[in-house]
Amino acid sequence: MISLIWTIFILHIAIFLVNTIGAATIDNLLWLLYLKLPTSLYQTAQEQTKLKREVVQLKRDMNNTSSQDEFAKWAKLRRRHDKALSEYEALNQKLSSQKGSFDWFVKIARWLSTTGLKIFIQFRYSKTPVFELPGGWLPYPVEWVLAFPRAPQGSVSVQVWNSVCATAVTVIAEIITGLALQVKGSAQAVPATAKKA
Repeated sequence: MISLIWTIFILHIAIFLVNTIGAATIDNLLWLLYLKLPTSLYQTAQEQTKLKREVVQLKRDMNNTSSQDEFAKWAKLRRRHDKALSEYEALNQKLSSQKGSFDWFVKIARWLSTTGLKIFIQFRYSKTPVFELPGGWLPYPVEWVLAFPRAPQGSVSVQVWNSVCATAVTVIAEIITGLALQVKGSAQAVPATAKKA
């Protein structure tokens, strides 16, 4: 069983990733993955893609055909285009309504697995120490703050550990981002100086 220390830390990493990547991006990625699953919606999505290609192709053909010189051919293309476009819009509307339901479900699942889990852990383990501190190691006021609000004296509470983990994840991400930008900047600067020499 994973300890409370690591559970909270991993939870804060997940929350940070969701906030960094963005909920909308994650929702769209999950939607695309869901459309790849063998469901009835998969068939609808495939048909929509096929109709979209057909509409675009018919539109190109219509634009390449003169409406005055080849009116019969142009009118036939126009009817086929209008029919395909109406079918495409109907399928698109169906998929949009399904996507709305899917997004609602994903938002609830994401909230429950991040913020909801964080709140649950804070209430469930409010009196449980995350870890004990060595006796007499810190002065009484510091021990009291670390145990705030309900953990036993001389230990670190879940609420304090949540704050520490959130801060640590943010700081580590800032350090990694700074190092990555520095490495990227130095990698781009090296070819520029090499060309001058």
